[in-house]
Amino acid sequence: VQLQASGGGMVQAGGSLRLSCAVSGIIISDFDMYWYRQAPGKQREFVAVIARGGNTDYADSVKGRFAIAGDNAKNTVYLQMNSLKPEDTAVYNCKAARSGARSYWGPGTLVTVSS
Repeated sequence: VQLQASGGGMVQAGGSLRLSCAVSGIIISDFDMYWYRQAPGKQREFVAVIARGGNTDYADSVKGRFAIAGDNAKNTVYLQMNSLKPEDTAVYNCKAARSGARSYWGPGTLVTVSS
């Protein structure tokens, strides 16, 4: 199983980025797919989830600015990030999880937002 996040980079405050999490070895529609992030010196925190049924949820800090979506044909999960703020600077990781099974993580992608 592999989860590969990409799409990070440097952007000015107010800008946008779209992260991708390409998945192989499992089918994303069988799992709840998450995005987490870890800022320098801080603990990893939840960002967004898209459940197997398609429901989504977001951390309060990103609601209205970020959107998570899945493309079953490409077996890929996306995180569209708009109106980025310097406090969004972090390494972003994706995770696949479901009840009764192990979770899968992939290496992260760095997002840097300058003021």
